[in-house]
Amino acid sequence: MTYVVLENCIKCKYMDCVEVCPVDCFYEGENMLVIHPDECIDCGVCEPECPAEAIKPDTEPGIEQWITLNADMAQSWPNITMKREAAPDAKQFDGRPGKFKEFFSPEPGKGD
Repeated sequence: MTYVVLENCIKCKYMDCVEVCPVDCFYEGENMLVIHPDECIDCGVCEPECPAEAIKPDTEPGIEQWITLNADMAQSWPNITMKREAAPDAKQFDGRPGKFKEFFSPEPGKGD
């Protein structure tokens, strides 16, 4: 089992999770973070730290798209090991539905 970053991270990108991860398995894209499934040790310390509740175990039903996305993007996005400030408008996007379709970019710096 591993943990997975879900849609609510998009355009929020709080980084409390990065700060507590003992194995530095977070990777950063332009709009969100992902967890590298081969590096995650399933400790679970990141899940309660996420203010957007955007991290869940990969056993949650209905998150197959996110399991794949985390694994794929962790291969090309840069590793992040230090917490930085969230986007200034993060609270405005927290909980907003449909963010994947509207904002996701698979490559940092490139929009859809």
